[in-house]
Amino acid sequence: MMNANKKRALGRGLSAILESPETDITSKDISGEFVAGAIANIPIHLIETNPFQPRDQFEEDRLTELSASIKEQGIIQPITVRKLGYDKYQLISGERRLRASKLAGLTEIPAYIRIANDQQMLELALVENIQREQLNSIEVAISFQRLLDECNLTQEQLSDKVGKNRTTISNYIRLLKLAPEVQVAIRDAQISMGHARALISIEDAETQLAITKNIIKKDLSVRDVEEIVRNLNKQTERKDVKRVELPEPLKQSRNYLTSKFGTKVDLTRNDRGKGSIVIAFKNDNDLNRILTLLGEGND
Repeated sequence: MMNANKKRALGRGLSAILESPETDITSKDISGEFVAGAIANIPIHLIETNPFQPRDQFEEDRLTELSASIKEQGIIQPITVRKLGYDKYQLISGERRLRASKLAGLTEIPAYIRIANDQQMLELALVENIQREQLNSIEVAISFQRLLDECNLTQEQLSDKVGKNRTTISNYIRLLKLAPEVQVAIRDAQISMGHARALISIEDAETQLAITKNIIKKDLSVRDVEEIVRNLNKQTERKDVKRVELPEPLKQSRNYLTSKFGTKVDLTRNDRGKGSIVIAFKNDNDLNRILTLLGEGND
């Protein structure tokens, strides 16, 4: 009964690891050295930080809150380290917990000991942070891109590992195509992910930055930005449709349509083949007449 109560007190994270068939509960071997696969209380001064840690910013207030929680309740979920040698360990994941434990004055911390090469270590750190840390959108995007590039994952494999669909992953990665100043605004929570997604369709970096400054200055909503971008794209499309001399077959088509609808028909096309057909009407009755003619082929 006593053991059952103790296991529940450890919390879901730790109990799940303790119940894992892959975990070696014995924390030391016969030489007294902690072994790979064990959960053990490791002296904090023996743990070096992870050089692949994807997050380099931690909010002091949140660290202080976590530190206070650790003082009161202890570490609920162990950190994960890899063994480098005798009495030497390197952090794989859990840097916030490690930092907060130091603030709390702890000299030891519970750790799940693993053996991993550098690529596995990077992958573990990135995936763990994406799932458990309050990363900003740019940090998530960078982590996704590093998993694709440095860990040689496909988007499908990445989707399985982080539990997010491929569209979500693509939307994050596209943020990295925005101007650097815009990325900083996202990172610093000056604009939201919704604002950023609206800006992605604008190719010009100066325009992106100008709109971003307006978002911050005027507190524009995502809908406001989407409307601005739509209007800009329409202007671009209108500029793109350069009037060029229509080839004879298209002139004949325009004349045929003018004759068919009994009104002026304007047909334009640019040098890339994109264009429009505009059918003029005088009033509602004339519009209904044209719509009736357009529907003739559907009878």
